[in-house]
Amino acid sequence: MVIGDNLIIEFHDGEVKLNEGEMFVIPKNVEHKPYAESECEILLAEPKGVVNTGQEITDQTAENDIWI
Repeated sequence: MVIGDNLIIEFHDGEVKLNEGEMFVIPKNVEHKPYAESECEILLAEPKGVVNTGQEITDQTAENDIWI
């Protein structure tokens, strides 16, 4: 178990643990599940049109392509 400001990204065949200041690029169409044991802040960059819930549209699907 990892406790602290770490972000863990699970894949079907393993996981990646990221510490503060680290970056990881997930290839297109790779299923993954990010989580953290405690609150952490991340910067997420995705191409225009990417849906945060993958192929499914649910009540958790975020509105997309909003300029912030």
